[in-house]
Formats: sequence, C-alpha cells, structure tokens
Amino acid sequence: MEILNKLLYWISTGLMLPVVVVLLFLFLRSLVAIGSFYGDYVSRLKASKILAPFLDEVANTGLNGKQVPEGKVAVFDYLKLLLGAKDSEVNREKTLADFELAMAKQLGTTKSMSKLGPVLGLMGTLIPMGPALVGLASGDIASMAQNMQVAFSTTVVGLIVGAIGYILTEVKQRWYAKDLSQLNYIADLITEENAQEKK
Repeated sequence: MEILNKLLYWISTGLMLPVVVVLLFLFLRSLVAIGSFYGDYVSRLKASKILAPFLDEVANTGLNGKQVPEGKVAVFDYLKLLLGAKDSEVNREKTLADFELAMAKQLGTTKSMSKLGPVLGLMGTLIPMGPALVGLASGDIASMAQNMQVAFSTTVVGLIVGAIGYILTEVKQRWYAKDLSQLNYIADLITEENAQEKK
C-alpha cells in the first residue's frame, strides 16, 4: 500500500509543472480572446448599421432583385449563399447547418477556457497541498508557505480564465443566435416567395 501511495504522490507532483504551464498558456490565450472579442464587437456594430436597413427593406418590398450589402461579419457571406440557393431548399438548409457548425467552432475556444480554467486551477490548488502538509509535519514552515502560495495563485488564475471564457461564450452565443434568426428569416422569405411564384 505504501508503494501505491508513493506512486500516486509522484504522479500528482509530476503533474504540477504541466498544469502551471497550461494555465499560463490559457491565461495568455484569454487575453488574446478579449482583444479579438473587442474587434468582433466593433465589426458587429458597423455591420448592424448596414444589415438592419437591408432587412427592413426586404421585409417591406421582398427579395426580388436585392443584393446583399458588403460586410466583414460572417452573416453577410451566408446571406449571399442563401440568396444564391433560391431555387434549392436543400442547399438553403445546408447553408443554415453550415452556419451553425461554423459558429459552434468559433465558440470552441472560449467554451474550453470556461471549463478547463477552473479544473486546472483546482488541480494546481490540490497538488501543492501534499508537499505543504509534509512541510507542516516536519516543521518546515518556509516550504509550506511556498506551496500554499502556489496553490492559491493557480486557483485565482484558473478562475480568471474560466470567468473570461464563460462571459465571452455567453455574449457570442447571443450574437450567433441573432445571426441565425436573421438567416432563418431570409430562408423563410425565399420559401414563401417561391411558393407564391408557383401559384
């Protein structure tokens, strides 16, 4: 039993360095994600000023002869694909499915951060606790203090990474849900106009 305990101890202490390295990487990645999020926010503000009038016009006069305005947000590209597939319902459905898959992929990084950050933070908290307790038992207060410092630091960093990932994921999900709603609206309009033409 003592051999198994030592083996588990070696495994857990051996994981400390990889946990700290991955946590630092995720922290840097979260800072990059914040910068990217700001860029996306500015792009979406500009896009909404272009897209809203287009959708209002389409709602009033229909899609006949309408051209999708140019924009840097992905929804513009998928609107063009929808209008290009006016004669094929299957292609329109495929376009909508492709959009959902692309947006799920976009959310992958922030979702991973929101889940991995707290997990790695907890691992970084528990792993140094063993050496800290050993130091306490042997009277080595300096070693115990150092290990406790590492434990608390990894907890804080892990929670920061998780919080950033969670907030960015929530906001982006609302953005993509709005985009999907607009795409579905255009797809339904195309279906309705096609049905009227057949009559």
